[in-house]
Amino acid sequence: MMPIPEFTGRSKPLTDAGILAALATLGLQTATGPATLWAVLTVESAGFGFLPDRRPMLLFERHVFFKETDGRFATEAPDLCAQTRGAYVGGAAEYERLTRAMALCRRDRFDTAAALRSASWGLGQIMGFNAAAAGFRDINDMLAQMADAEDAQLAGMVAFIRRQGLDKNLQAGDWAGFALGYNGTKYAQNAYDTKLQAAFAKQNNRNLRMRAAQAALLFLGYRPGLPDGTIGRNTRAALLAFRRDAGLGDSEALDEPAFNALMQEAALRWP
Repeated sequence: MMPIPEFTGRSKPLTDAGILAALATLGLQTATGPATLWAVLTVESAGFGFLPDRRPMLLFERHVFFKETDGRFATEAPDLCAQTRGAYVGGAAEYERLTRAMALCRRDRFDTAAALRSASWGLGQIMGFNAAAAGFRDINDMLAQMADAEDAQLAGMVAFIRRQGLDKNLQAGDWAGFALGYNGTKYAQNAYDTKLQAAFAKQNNRNLRMRAAQAALLFLGYRPGLPDGTIGRNTRAALLAFRRDAGLGDSEALDEPAFNALMQEAALRWP
């Protein structure tokens, strides 16, 4: 099995600069622009691009692996190689599927990049085979940058959207048109456009500093819930536990000492 460090980097959370650059590139510099952007991120990755172990989010697509390998592993590993979608397990277990697919490739002296190209990655769940269209040199460059920072994950998604001409759909609030270009012709089966519209309606302003703190808490094992930039019960409990462990008193506040201690302990730099 491929060791975890090959998929990890600095794991830097999103910054204001990354969000502003994305909004400008997509022409979403309007009052509803941030909600439009976050709607896409929420549907694609629940709005956070890393697992608790700091590896980028991924989903292994067996129907893509079938195409990438001409179906050579379909008989022995139908959960990894089939003409139809499915067999998802979610979370870190998707890396187990990926590493199994890579092992099959290595065994048959087939390019292991076929497995990497068969997964969707990061905040925007960009398919590996779309690495060049997303502005990366190749799949290895894409994974290195995505492991380094969510800003890179977002930039890749934005580049792909522009390359496909889907920025116009986002500007117009055309969720069906965007879903067709981003998710494929079968988007309606998953109600992808409906989910986007619903997510758009629920978006609130997100505090990226709080989101970075939540990411640090998550990486450190304090279970704040999925980082979303809003403080709730889980985040307050996680902050209290961290502050106690760090000798910062019995408080749920994210003050400057607590934020700095979190960033240092999680080896994160933000912004």
